[in-house]
Amino acid sequence: MKFANPSYVLTRTPLRVSFAGGGTDLAAFYEMAEYGAVLSTAINKYIYVTVKRHSHVFNEPIRVNYSRSEEVHRIDEIQNNIARECLRFLEIEPPVYISTVGDLPASTGLGGSSSFAVGLLNALHAFRGEKISAGQLAEEACHIEIDVLKEPIGKQDQYAAAFGGLNLLRFKPGGYVTVEPVQLRNGVLSALFGQVLMFWTGHQRDTNSVLAEQKQNTPQKSDSLFKMRDQARQLQNLLSNGHLNCVEFGRILDEGWNLKRCLASAISTDDIDRWYQLAREAGALGGKLCGAGGGGFLLFLVPPSRQEQVRKAMGGLKEISVEAEVHGSQILFAE
Repeated sequence: MKFANPSYVLTRTPLRVSFAGGGTDLAAFYEMAEYGAVLSTAINKYIYVTVKRHSHVFNEPIRVNYSRSEEVHRIDEIQNNIARECLRFLEIEPPVYISTVGDLPASTGLGGSSSFAVGLLNALHAFRGEKISAGQLAEEACHIEIDVLKEPIGKQDQYAAAFGGLNLLRFKPGGYVTVEPVQLRNGVLSALFGQVLMFWTGHQRDTNSVLAEQKQNTPQKSDSLFKMRDQARQLQNLLSNGHLNCVEFGRILDEGWNLKRCLASAISTDDIDRWYQLAREAGALGGKLCGAGGGGFLLFLVPPSRQEQVRKAMGGLKEISVEAEVHGSQILFAE
């Protein structure tokens, strides 16, 4: 599909929550196994990206606004790695203006960096007059982050951001990814999110250091990772049978968290362990820390009758309300 050479583009790209299988999307695992698998859903929290033709009256031909503002003359001078490499990859010529803002802080375990990459690539393609598939968006974002920037990350975040919805993602040797939408009936998704509570730990973390250690530990932690991969399928089956067994869902979440927290030394902290235990004692059926570890958001599955007790047990941690998002990265405006 072609756009009419717009001079202004705005995209909206969802963040994500993965329920099970995180870590099996790393090449260190799926290249030695038959496949990796993650059960993941996009959520109604977003990264917004604006791309427009920068006016010639400004002194600089390139401006990039995020948590800071960069005003440079050449693409090579851009310090934001993803913005720089996306512009290089799609051969965008200055003058150009890029701006991004998110609903939640960066580096909090909800796939924000990959959502930015997917949203920016979507915007830049539209800027060139092109509309591309979700699969191409995801693979281009993976190429930028993994192949070009050498980030020690997996592929789940890019696919969740590009496709949206609740999916079982499979990662096969050679990097091939399949997206299997979870078939839901009888209001199961609403029932699930009606029991999800998420709390901000107040800690942003360095994903790279956690994932680098996890990658190094993969051979000796392979038994745990195989179990975590299988949990993604177990949760898919629970959601697909038309009647949500919340107790079993919570049990698998809890088991998965206890496996995950042993994959690397920095995944959990004393504070995170304490909050998790307090939530369980207050009535949470299970839970996990979102993302690679060390900080970010704690997610719990809590029956409605126990939610106020869990909120009190969290001792004032900020809660965010989330729902599932069926759409992946979208172009909201192009003119």
